[in-house]
Amino acid sequence: MTVQLGAVTIDCADPKKLAEFWTAALGVEVVVDHGDFLMLAPVSPDGVMIGLQRAEERQPGKNRLHMDLRTEHREEEVKRLVELGAEKIEEHRVPGIVWTVLADPEGNRFCVGTAEQ
Repeated sequence: MTVQLGAVTIDCADPKKLAEFWTAALGVEVVVDHGDFLMLAPVSPDGVMIGLQRAEERQPGKNRLHMDLRTEHREEEVKRLVELGAEKIEEHRVPGIVWTVLADPEGNRFCVGTAEQ
């Protein structure tokens, strides 16, 4: 038996509002809309879908699971995501990779990273 990751779901107060951010951020569209639960198309045909699920309670503190996005143009993408409504939290650098921690409009953290020569 084999399992594969099919989706990552983000709990949020307003799935439709948060979908506005994530569809613009990733260049995807909503493919399933059940009101309190939305699914966004994967970025690539064999990629992972993103779910947005209404949750009344807020996560206190940092979320324990987050998405790591990759790009060859980290600084430009971070700027674009901030213009879409993300908040820049901090930057990190280790040998071979640099990444920026951001929060989406509801405070869910995610990272944007790039390989460093």
